[in-house]
Amino acid sequence: MSTVAGLELSVLLAVARLGEEAYGLAVRRDVGDRMERDYSVGAIYTTLERLQEKGLINSRQAPPTPTRGGRSRRQFRLTAKGEKAIREARDRVASQWTGILQPLKAELG
Repeated sequence: MSTVAGLELSVLLAVARLGEEAYGLAVRRDVGDRMERDYSVGAIYTTLERLQEKGLINSRQAPPTPTRGGRSRRQFRLTAKGEKAIREARDRVASQWTGILQPLKAELG
């Protein structure tokens, strides 16, 4: 089992959400927008490397593009192990919320 939380989970979810557009700066933008925080490029790339070392994502060099001056960019893709880690993280959070909504409704009502 690969437990992910915090920034690792946010980056993993961004890679899943972005699909073919999951490259470093797009992941940074997605995570920053959703978390309402500006993460450094280094923090995102370090997290992507850590996720790759855990086998949750893999990467490949995309073909060079004219918009990047003929340079290629590194695209990231979720692995089956990464999909499983996302499901497990979702289930852990859901179990933490069990029994919470009823008491909150009673207090607010």
